[in-house]
Amino acid sequence: MEIGIYTFADVAAGHPEQAGLRLRNLVEEMELADQAGLDVFAVGEHHRADYAVSSPAVALAAGASRTKRIRLSSAVTVLSSDDPVRVFQQFATVDGISNGRAEIMAGRGSFIESYPLFGYDLEDYDALFAEKLDLLMKLRDADRITWTGALRPSLKDSGIYPRPEQKKMPIWIAVGGTPESAVRAATLDLPMALAIIGGDPRRFAPFFHLYRESHAKAGHDASKIQLSLNMHGFVSTSTDHAKKIYSAAHLEVMNRIGRERGWGPQGMAHFEAAAGPTGNLIIGDAARVTDRILELHEIFKNTRILIQMAIGTVPHAEQLKAIEILGSKVAPAVRKALI
Repeated sequence: MEIGIYTFADVAAGHPEQAGLRLRNLVEEMELADQAGLDVFAVGEHHRADYAVSSPAVALAAGASRTKRIRLSSAVTVLSSDDPVRVFQQFATVDGISNGRAEIMAGRGSFIESYPLFGYDLEDYDALFAEKLDLLMKLRDADRITWTGALRPSLKDSGIYPRPEQKKMPIWIAVGGTPESAVRAATLDLPMALAIIGGDPRRFAPFFHLYRESHAKAGHDASKIQLSLNMHGFVSTSTDHAKKIYSAAHLEVMNRIGRERGWGPQGMAHFEAAAGPTGNLIIGDAARVTDRILELHEIFKNTRILIQMAIGTVPHAEQLKAIEILGSKVAPAVRKALI
């Protein structure tokens, strides 16, 4: 199983001027994750003052020049409000710089700022994604393409360059909990990443079952299925220290977003429940995080897990320590247990 991290490159709320420092720290985190032995580093796309990355490909290209083996992915690319040709070209560029380590994780995004920013109508939310995903897959499979769509200008024998270093650059589909999204990913034979940011993770297991059933029904090779869990968590030298570092930052972010979306307020009781044996946070010392990853694998039979550790205002120095522990202690223990 692949083990990695994903990040939105958060900056302190109300301090967008910190973005430059956060981006420089982000590259340092990619470099350390590579050296520590993690498999994947993924970067999200947002268009808000509290996040530093609006273009994952640019950030990943910086990391590509400082790393040697780790896979570099978006998490996610908001495909609905972007142009598939430019997305493909940008990630093909990252793929070339990294010698074939780039991936695209496509999704519709958890925020909607990018839609009016780039002139898209939210009423076309799903249609935009479906059409642009179709085009992105065709761009991956041929360097010259003729294509007709309803929401994006058509292409006639257009050459799409540069081409990736990989023969077939991976395209993942990120889903947040809709059965239709799981069926779509499976039918298209695309890897699926499921984000779990609340509740008992076991209640999401049916999405993986549905994916596998739909994948088989479509006639695809079951041995090539790739499924990822994307979850929040943190690892440190002790469970108490991990909770101390992560709790305030996590609660601040969840409550800030919650106020926007009408969620009820969360406090330490909510955090402790989420950090418990049936909660959605993977948090603790190396042994506890290892055990939790293995417990989740027993439920989901996932092939990858990505943990969002640098949430909110988690200090950069603590994040570096967490990356080192996750790569040098947790990942080897998980791999050994799953041999």
